[in-house]
Amino acid sequence: MPVEPDFPAESPPVDDRGSNAPFLTVSELAGRLKATVESAFDFVRIRAEISRPTRAASGHVYFTLKDDRSTLDAVCWKTVAGKLAVQPEEGLEVIVTGKLTIYGGRSKYQIVVQQMEIAGEGAMLKQLEERRKRLAAEGLFDAERKRTLPRMPMVIGVVTSPTGAVIRDILHRLTDRFGVHVLLWGTLVQGSDAAGQVARAVRGFDAMPTDGPVPRPDLLIVARGGGSLEDLWAFNEEEVVRAVADCTIPVISAIGHETDTTLIDFAADQRAPTPTAAAEMAVPVQAELLARLAETDARLQRGIGGRLDNAASGLRLAARGLLDPGEMVERRAQALDLALAGLDRGLERRLSDLLLRVSGLAARLRPPERLIAGFGSDLGNFGGRLNQAATGFLDRQTAALDSAARLLSANSFERVLDRGFALVTTPDGQALKRSAEVEPSASVTIRFADASRAARMDDGAPDVSKTPARTAAKKPDNQSGQKTGQKTGQKTKGSSDTGQDSLF
Repeated sequence: MPVEPDFPAESPPVDDRGSNAPFLTVSELAGRLKATVESAFDFVRIRAEISRPTRAASGHVYFTLKDDRSTLDAVCWKTVAGKLAVQPEEGLEVIVTGKLTIYGGRSKYQIVVQQMEIAGEGAMLKQLEERRKRLAAEGLFDAERKRTLPRMPMVIGVVTSPTGAVIRDILHRLTDRFGVHVLLWGTLVQGSDAAGQVARAVRGFDAMPTDGPVPRPDLLIVARGGGSLEDLWAFNEEEVVRAVADCTIPVISAIGHETDTTLIDFAADQRAPTPTAAAEMAVPVQAELLARLAETDARLQRGIGGRLDNAASGLRLAARGLLDPGEMVERRAQALDLALAGLDRGLERRLSDLLLRVSGLAARLRPPERLIAGFGSDLGNFGGRLNQAATGFLDRQTAALDSAARLLSANSFERVLDRGFALVTTPDGQALKRSAEVEPSASVTIRFADASRAARMDDGAPDVSKTPARTAAKKPDNQSGQKTGQKTGQKTKGSSDTGQDSLF
C-alpha cells in the first residue's frame, strides 16, 4: 500500500465572525445571484459558434454558444424564435444580443437571446455554400426538374414588394413588349418575415385552380432589386428555395443585379440578371412578333401563289394533250357503228353454217319407227339371256345354302345336348368350362336338350346315397345323364318351373 508522507498537520482557518452570523437558504442565494447578474448583464452582445440547437415541443429553442475555451447555455423563447433574422444552425458563427440570467433550479447561468445575426460576411457565405450543397444533394437543383417557359403566357404572376421600383419596371416592360394580364402578390423582400411571405406567395399562386374566378398564372416572376448579402438573404432561406422547386408553374428568378446570386436562382426554371430582363424573357416584343407574323404571312402568300401558278401551268399543258370531248364521242360512235355492222354480217354467216350442218345431220338420221323396232328386238333377246342367267345363279346359291345348313346342323351344340350333355353358363350367358371359374353358392344356368334350369353351386362332392332316384321323362341314350354329371364335376342344386330338384 502506498504510504502517505508525514507532513505536519495544519490547523483549520478560524471564522472570527462567530456562530451568530445570519444564514441564507439555497433559494435565497440563487435569487440574490440572479438579481445581481441580471442587473449587471441586462444587455450583452456575444460572438460565438452555435452548438447542439434543439427546438422543444413548446416552441422554445435551446442551444449552446462556444468559443475555443468556454461554453454558454442559450435559450430563445417561442415568441422571439419565429422572428429571428437567422435561425440557429449547427456550427454557425453568430452575434447574439440578450441578457444573462441564472436558472436557480440547476445553479446555471444562461443568456436569453433577443436578436441573432451572422458574424461577418464570411460566415454567411460559408452557411450559404453548405446549404447549397445540401439542397443540391437532394436533387432540388437538377436540370431534369426545369420546365420550359411558355412562349405566349396569358397571365403572369409577380412576387415582389408592391411599393418598390421593381414592380413598376416589370409592368412598364411588359406593357411595352406585349400586353398581358399581371397578378401581383405583394410581400416583404427583406427582413425576418420576408422569407415566409415569399414562400407563401409562391405556394399560393401554385394552389390557384385553373377554372377559378381569378385566372391561374402561366408563369411566375420572383423579383427584388439589388442589395447586400444580408439584404438578399431571405431568398437564400430553405423554405423559399423549396417552395420554388415544388412549384408546378414555371418560375423566373430575378433577384438583385447580374452579379448577385441566391439559392432560388438554382431552383428556378430560368434566372434573369435583373427584374427588367425577367419581363423581357417572359413575353416577346409585340412589334417584333407582328413583323414576324407579317413576314410569315408574306411568305405564305408567295408560296400559295407559286403553287397556284405551277398548278395552272400544269393544267394548260395537260389541256394541250387532251382531245376535244365532242370529237372523242363522234369517234367512239363511228367505231360502234362499224362494230354493229360486223356483228350483223357475222350472225348471218353463223346462221348459214348452222343450217348446212342441220341439213347434213337430217340426211344421216334413221326413221324413228325403224329405231324403235330394232331396240325392241334387241331388248327381247337380252331379256331371255338375263332370265336364263338369273335362274342358273339362283339354283347354284340354293344348293350351296342347303349344304351349309346341313353342315351347321351336324356341328351344332344342340346335337351334343341330344347326346346327353348339358351346357352350364353364368346368368349373363357366359359358358363355364371348369368348376373353378365360379364361386361356391353362385347361381348358374344349365341348358339341356329340351329345356334350361337354374341352379346354385355347392361345395364338396354330391352324396349319392341321400339323393332320391328320379325317373327321367326320356331315357337318355348311352347313359348320357352320367356323362353330363361327370362333365360338371361339381355338386349342384337345380330348380324347375314348379320347384327345386336335385339333378346330380
